[in-house]
Order: sequence, then C-alpha cells, then structure tokens
Amino acid sequence: MCGKPTSVDDGASETGWIPVCDLARLKAETIVRVAGRDMLVIWNDGNVVACDRACPHEQADLGRGQVTAGRLLCPRHAASFDLRDGAITAGWPSPPLRLYPVRITGEKIWIETSQRRSGR
Repeated sequence: MCGKPTSVDDGASETGWIPVCDLARLKAETIVRVAGRDMLVIWNDGNVVACDRACPHEQADLGRGQVTAGRLLCPRHAASFDLRDGAITAGWPSPPLRLYPVRITGEKIWIETSQRRSGR
C-alpha cells in the first residue's frame, strides 16, 4: 500500500486531488492500494489508471486481481474490466468499474477523488 498522504506542496493540491505514490513504485508493483481509501492505482502498458477497489459485480477486492492485455481481472469470477473505460466483460450483469482522473507531477502520482473519469 502506498504511504498515507500527508502534506501537499507542489501546486497540484486543488480540491479533491491527493498524492498516492511514486511512479517507480507503481511500475514495480503493477497494482497499488491507496492508503485510507477503497481505491487502486494500476500500471497498464505505460498508462496509470485509478479505480475503485471493489468489484461492482460481487464486491471482490480487485487489488488481488491481475492486469492482462489492458484488462483488470476480478479474483472472484471470470469477468474483467477494460482499463480504458471500466466496461465489464460482455454478458455480465454489472455496472462498469468506476475510474478516476490521474495526474503525474514529477514522479508523484495524484488522483482526483471526487470525479469520475470519462470513458473512451
């Protein structure tokens, strides 16, 4: 899990944006849980994605899932989520996975916790 956000002093601290962890750590771990929040940041083929930690289908911990070919695989069932827009595998009765805006400042990853990122 990334360290707990403390002070923010580099100008990216507008309302709702929180620092999560360094880019190098995310690249090494692929999936990082956000301290104090039910959210994840994911390294996906050169892109950083932030999303809810709970699967919207069965509430499984997606932090225990795997990232493969641009999709986050749920550890509880065979469904997966497109990391571009949160869409679940066709045929599953579930809303999409909630994604959040991401910003990288220097080597620090920030996420905007109050807005959902638009899809494709």
